[in-house]
Amino acid sequence: MEDLIAKAAGMIEALPFIQRFRNETVVVKFGGSLLDNEPSCASILQDISFMEVVGLRPVLVHGGGKAISRKMSELNLNPKFVQGLRVTDATTMQVVEESLNGVVNAHLVKQIQAMGCRSAGIHGQTILSASRRTGTDPDSGELLDWGYVGEVTGVDTTPIEECASSQAVPVITPLGRGKDGHTYNINADEAAAAIAASLPARKLVYLSDVPGLLENPKDASTLISHVKSADVEELIQAGVIRGGMIPKIRSAVQTLEAGVNKVHIVDASMRHSLLLELFTERGVGTEIVKS
Repeated sequence: MEDLIAKAAGMIEALPFIQRFRNETVVVKFGGSLLDNEPSCASILQDISFMEVVGLRPVLVHGGGKAISRKMSELNLNPKFVQGLRVTDATTMQVVEESLNGVVNAHLVKQIQAMGCRSAGIHGQTILSASRRTGTDPDSGELLDWGYVGEVTGVDTTPIEECASSQAVPVITPLGRGKDGHTYNINADEAAAAIAASLPARKLVYLSDVPGLLENPKDASTLISHVKSADVEELIQAGVIRGGMIPKIRSAVQTLEAGVNKVHIVDASMRHSLLLELFTERGVGTEIVKS
């Protein structure tokens, strides 16, 4: 009986959050690597299905790096990365498009539907406008060429809003269409941020492989649960925000400036971490708010 009462208490704790976020949009960035962890994948998709059923409007944006790498290996194609981004020539772009749209996206939509929730796949190049990414080597000053790797220049939110209005979870691939007619591979974090800013969403959630922002990356007990956007650059200079977390946090700040209320970083390996972050007082990850 005590277990049942505890379960009821959990639902009561969630009630004010459900009421507060009802009919609000929450964009969730889902790393493609999660697909290789079946329990974590199922837990997150259950959370997303729950969110839709209780009246939120979840929008799922996913990556698929491991699926792309596996397919390239099957075709004896050697991946090349520059500054953490996959160099994407015409052959690689075909693999990227087939893996994201035809495999990962279709799988996630099917999984959500199997949980009794409506869902629809949206191929990113039908809603995201993109331009070719450019950059320079910080050491040599030479121009960097990633091929068909792009940056988001615009978002057509109409298909997303129509999907959410019909009580279906939109599942979106991080691909964009350039003015030149080419499809471009887009970093999934950046695609999710652009979509959240354009809607605009109430929240943007990055599902990660770490508990959140840590003072000591080797010690989960040093989790920083709350960060103000004005403090981000200072934390970067202090080395608290480091490595691959820097572009993620900076994009979070830009998203807040565009009108999103909060950005969350949550550990996807924790069971039901998405619900625990959104529907409990303490949360389990890091929330970033506009100062």
